[in-house]
Amino acid sequence: MDTNLLFSPVIAVLVYVPLVGLVVWLGKQLAGPEKSDAAKSSIYGSGEEAPTYLAAPGYRPFLLVALFFAILHLGMLVLGLSDFSPASAIYLVGLMFGLIALILG
Repeated sequence: MDTNLLFSPVIAVLVYVPLVGLVVWLGKQLAGPEKSDAAKSSIYGSGEEAPTYLAAPGYRPFLLVALFFAILHLGMLVLGLSDFSPASAIYLVGLMFGLIALILG
């Protein structure tokens, strides 16, 4: 039997879907009976009332950090794949100015 056949995505799905179904069924059999309760369906806030105000400050801080890391990682990828030339030095200086502008906001 060819061992590469076992690594085929089709064969893997045909093996793992019934295996996961068996594990889920076994877990349901081992679990206790379900009893509805108001405490189970309420929001848990460590014994405190749930806050009524919006806790998230918005996406702006996240987007600035995400843009910073995207520029940093993609810039380093471009520099790592380039040869050492004056054009790459100019690119590095531009990359540094862009990152400084993002840091200073």
